[in-house]
Amino acid sequence: MAIPLKKQVHLFPDSPELDIWVENAEVTPASNILVTVSSTRGEKTSLVRPGKVVETKAKYFVQTPPERIVTGREKTMRKVKSVLVATGYVFAAILISFSALSFTDVVKARIVLTESMAPAIDPGDLILTTSPQRLTPKVGDVVSYTARRFDGAPVGTFSHRIIDGDPVAGFVVKGDANPKPDVQRPTLNDIDGVVIFVLPYLGLLLSPRALFIIIPSIFGFWLVMDALRGDDEIK
Repeated sequence: MAIPLKKQVHLFPDSPELDIWVENAEVTPASNILVTVSSTRGEKTSLVRPGKVVETKAKYFVQTPPERIVTGREKTMRKVKSVLVATGYVFAAILISFSALSFTDVVKARIVLTESMAPAIDPGDLILTTSPQRLTPKVGDVVSYTARRFDGAPVGTFSHRIIDGDPVAGFVVKGDANPKPDVQRPTLNDIDGVVIFVLPYLGLLLSPRALFIIIPSIFGFWLVMDALRGDDEIK
């Protein structure tokens, strides 16, 4: 049975500049006509169904040819997607490389918590260290060592600069911002690593408080992107 359309139907009622109409005609129930108009302003698509016309997106029905003009929000979304994908690959590569180096005990990472080494190393910076067996510490190097009480019990890890001494008698270490050297003179056995690289502020992103904010923010950003894509769905 044929189903008639209205006498005249505007394919794009929300876009007066697209003066395209469908004249009175009879169509079978299975008939569907997809009309797409592309310009420098973007794409407009309508699906002509028996008895009605629905505005939609061509990508839900046909594969878009590569020569079609892509502009406006779709072009911006593609750029954002490309940047996010590239950033994700770079971040993943860094994490995999760092995990491999950490697993083999080549490199260790530490987050600086105090200002004792400012301005060379600030709180929140991430320092990368390598074993003193791989890189012999010398005067001028910044080393991470295990600080101990007078009874030998460990109290924490300090990252300060060597200003004097030797591996056998012990090094004289001092924070650049501290007025006096540390009381302890760490030997080679006390040194956990020699600083080889400093990543400014990266440690701030790896703190529990920062992760508590960043992870929900990423999820929220994904929801916003999904909502923007949802605007393109058939209503």
